[in-house]
Amino acid sequence: MTYRSTVIITQEGKWFVARSAELGVTTQGKTIEEATQNLQEAIDLYLEDAPGEKRLLAHGEPIIRSIEIGRG
Repeated sequence: MTYRSTVIITQEGKWFVARSAELGVTTQGKTIEEATQNLQEAIDLYLEDAPGEKRLLAHGEPIIRSIEIGRG
């Protein structure tokens, strides 16, 4: 099975930070390539631990959730 993710890469100091826009999984590396490779591994581990979400994502269906944030 193939999973496709949008990767957002930013630089923070000496590190490149890579984040999956769909999953929120984030990692870093000393180079863009290293950050991307680390993200691929992190996403693979994430999907391995989330079989229900993996099933939904495999069919291209988004997961939509709502959250509440309490403010003073």
